[in-house]
Amino acid sequence: MSGRPSAEDDHPVMKSGSPQSGEPFYNAIGKIRRTHGVHGELLMELLTDFPERFKTGIEVWIGDNHTPYTVSSFRLTGNGALIAFQGFDDCDKAVIFRNQMVYGKSEDAPRLPEGEYYQHEILGMRVVDEAGNNLGTVSEILTTGANDVYVVVNEEGSEMLLPAIKQVILSIDQSAKVITARPLEWD
Repeated sequence: MSGRPSAEDDHPVMKSGSPQSGEPFYNAIGKIRRTHGVHGELLMELLTDFPERFKTGIEVWIGDNHTPYTVSSFRLTGNGALIAFQGFDDCDKAVIFRNQMVYGKSEDAPRLPEGEYYQHEILGMRVVDEAGNNLGTVSEILTTGANDVYVVVNEEGSEMLLPAIKQVILSIDQSAKVITARPLEWD
């Protein structure tokens, strides 16, 4: 199945958090930069740690509307990957994908080792301290060079920043959707 991204998809807005009931959740796995050559290949920046998920014949979703397309070819390059889609066999047709986000369904994402989580699994989790006192809910995850930082918003709307390090994040109960944390104390 194929469709065309609309012009409004040129600058996609990333949506995070949990999906509404019945709605599939998509993870950004790449961003198409530009066409490459004359046969419909596109240069894509990889946003996944699992490039092996791209194979000929798989379905991916493009743009804010998550329009499905089937991959006709894929190969890694020194600075990303080259990808092409069925039905888009020349650069004039493929140019519509320029600057579009490429998504995969979260249910198709590879399983992570124990103790590692996808960001969408952390977003929306309740955070408590060691005594069980409610600190708030993870509303955003900031990616820094050293470690992620969880932005926790309490009922009054105040924010707390929790670095995702073992001295602060003591445990994550994925089934209960609860993070136990020891916030840093500043002197």
